[in-house]
Amino acid sequence: MAKDLSKIAKQKKIKYFLISFVDLFGVLRSKLVPTEAIKDMQKNGAGFAGFATWLDMSPADSDMFAKPDPDSLIQLPWKKEIGWLASDLWMNNKPVDASPREMLKKQIIRLSKKGLILKSGVECEYFLINKEGTAIADNRDVQSKPCYDQSALMRQYELIKEICDYMIQLGWGPYQNDHEDANGQFEMNWNYSDSLKTADRHVFFKFMVKTIAEKHDLRATFMPKPFEKLTGNGCHSHVSLWKGNTNVFLDSGDRYGLSKIAYNFLAGVLHSAESLCAFFNPTINSYRRIDAPPTESGASWSPSSVTYTGNNRTHMIRIPDAGRFELRLMDGSTNPYLLQAGVIAAGIDGMDKKRDPGKPLLINMYTNQKDYPNLKKLPSELEGALENLVNSKEINEAFGEKVINSYIKLKNNEIDNFNAKETFLKEKPITEWEKLNTLDC
Repeated sequence: MAKDLSKIAKQKKIKYFLISFVDLFGVLRSKLVPTEAIKDMQKNGAGFAGFATWLDMSPADSDMFAKPDPDSLIQLPWKKEIGWLASDLWMNNKPVDASPREMLKKQIIRLSKKGLILKSGVECEYFLINKEGTAIADNRDVQSKPCYDQSALMRQYELIKEICDYMIQLGWGPYQNDHEDANGQFEMNWNYSDSLKTADRHVFFKFMVKTIAEKHDLRATFMPKPFEKLTGNGCHSHVSLWKGNTNVFLDSGDRYGLSKIAYNFLAGVLHSAESLCAFFNPTINSYRRIDAPPTESGASWSPSSVTYTGNNRTHMIRIPDAGRFELRLMDGSTNPYLLQAGVIAAGIDGMDKKRDPGKPLLINMYTNQKDYPNLKKLPSELEGALENLVNSKEINEAFGEKVINSYIKLKNNEIDNFNAKETFLKEKPITEWEKLNTLDC
């Protein structure tokens, strides 16, 4: 039986609910609903005009209703009278197929028919910058190799502590916070969970970080590449498949601790990587991070080719430990639901077709890539990723051509808007259009 949000509101002294959803561009949309109205909203949903968001709809379409998932409820730790809810979109009494959360749930159902669930964790990198978005917040953070710099980390202690305290209160199990490879860049890690819960938390985490940064008179950005000479914002994902309490990726007899199923799954991701860039690296700015020139720290920490390896961070996929692998392709602008959905869809294809990833490549990709000219390359711009997505039989079959075509249409409109004002060249400075349209991704 579904949880009764009206009763929960009385127990937790919640006065308002944010009924929220994420559109195809990853923008978080919400309505603020008083507790007195939540009973009806839980049953029928909050009404939205789909055309007013990044969904492929027209002004003539029927109302779209966001039906809150009571299991997703998060009481805002910094304003406990408000409860946040992830929602599922409905129109004409049917789920909206092109809703990112619905897209993920369909992949979860496909996986469940095999008796499996995906467990995942995400590593969300972000910059703390000034309110204008023109520079990092800490003008003393100037080391050429600032990663793990204790002094720079502790100068932001109050802000980072506040966010981490909230994650502890929420039961997420945060376990480390650090200064990342770029000046002004940070990362906060929490425990992995099933893919839907991780996606919901990923959405809320970005909202929380931005909100708390504003509270401290700063701004947080997950933009893939906000500064030309600094490392970009990645969003690495660690994944494993489970059957009940058994990790089916684990094989202690394998050199890297992975099972045959894990290698099939991994091979599926390798096979579809070029098309999945459209989900994992969805902005024009994303392609300043992929195959980026050297940064001030000496490494971009982002892939350029479709490869996998052992515990080596210069590849697209690394195997850091037995029973899981890390996909390092995604950046900070990725849609949290499409991230998880894309991994599952590609992994199912790999398992169904028993794809073979071949042998791992045990080289430093930053220095020895030139010795392997036949490696598959990742797209160098968004147009290439979208073309790969259009031509991917596997991804179109997984999500449906109609859904993929909607995504392509909206993204092509975005590219046309950019091209009418700017030109994308990696060797040229980041454009004002990119900053205006991506700093708050």
